[in-house]
Amino acid sequence: MPRARRSPLAGAEPLAPRKKWRAILLATLLLVPGYWSLMAGLVSVALDQDSAPAAGPFIAFGLALVPFVFVALAFLSEHPRAPGAAVRAMGLSLLVGVPVSAIAGDAVTGLVAGLGAGGIAALRADADHRWRARALAVLAVTACVFLLVRVAPEVALLLTPTLPFTSIGVADHLSERRGERERQAQSQAGSSASP
Repeated sequence: MPRARRSPLAGAEPLAPRKKWRAILLATLLLVPGYWSLMAGLVSVALDQDSAPAAGPFIAFGLALVPFVFVALAFLSEHPRAPGAAVRAMGLSLLVGVPVSAIAGDAVTGLVAGLGAGGIAALRADADHRWRARALAVLAVTACVFLLVRVAPEVALLLTPTLPFTSIGVADHLSERRGERERQAQSQAGSSASP
């Protein structure tokens, strides 16, 4: 008879909002230099001039920081399987980010989609958190960045590093509120049903 798979968070206290937002903030702060380095490298490639700086070091530095961002997000959010979550986050970021960049025709949209997908895996999910809500949040900010890149590229470039992890945090917050409302409705229904 197969054993039922037990959640690694079974019996664990939910992560305090302050700790979650601290993890999101620190991971975002770690992401910013890598993001700007990637953008500098991509601009250097696009310039196609002899006077442009070499793009390779900028791109390599930016890409080298991304695993540390996911490691920080997983460990700071107290993910029960933080090393595995960070590895899954890296795989998801590539699996989602590369095709989205190719479809969108710009690197910024792909970065948001890839980092958001990785963030879903790296950030600890408690009982009330739904992966679907997280995925919809990442999809929404990806679509927003796709439009902003075409309408107001400067704004898109400035906002991009703040969006992926923040959107997941907001989705979790809304899921927690929904879970609280459902529990209150059930307790009120149970108390009104009892004599």
